Amino acid sequence: VNMVEKKYPQFIPNLSSARSPHQMLGSIAKAYFSRQIGVQPHEVFMVSLMPCTAKKDECQRSQQTVDGLKSVDCVITTREFARMVKAANINWFALDQTATFDNPLGESTGAGAIFGVTGGVMEAALRTAYEVHTRTQLPKVEFDVCRGLEGTKEGVIDMLGTKVKIAVVSGGRNTRVLLQKIASGEVQYHFVEV
Repeated sequence: VNMVEKKYPQFIPNLSSARSPHQMLGSIAKAYFSRQIGVQPHEVFMVSLMPCTAKKDECQRSQQTVDGLKSVDCVITTREFARMVKAANINWFALDQTATFDNPLGESTGAGAIFGVTGGVMEAALRTAYEVHTRTQLPKVEFDVCRGLEGTKEGVIDMLGTKVKIAVVSGGRNTRVLLQKIASGEVQYHFVEV
């Protein structure tokens, strides 16, 4: 979002209004889970462990608040987390491998499981749209590597005879390259996931 606002403002109307998965979870943790454990929403401190530093900026945005309360209070990158683990001398192999985790919201669906991986939001959205319109399951989506651009994949989905061109891009550099190609008219897509 930040990159589009600063470098490609012409694409702002094309941005999704949906929150990212970790922001959705933050909202649920504060609105629902807080009630389940008997605390006020402002007493829940939500930390997201994310691979992308852009999530740090995202959690500071005013759009990511509900009633003045941030959905996610802090983002720690996976690199920062690894450094913390190392600094604390935690030996992963010495940890109890039989320990269980709580499951406060119950089991998730397959779509929920893929939501957090690269291309997962795209696949979940396409599957839902396809299944709503066709009343059948979308066959497996195959992404082809896009013209040698590492970190960018594209595909075409047939939605009742309409060819929907999609792209999934990861990484700031790859995103800039793809947005420049879209801006110049070199490529066109109906749906791009960053």
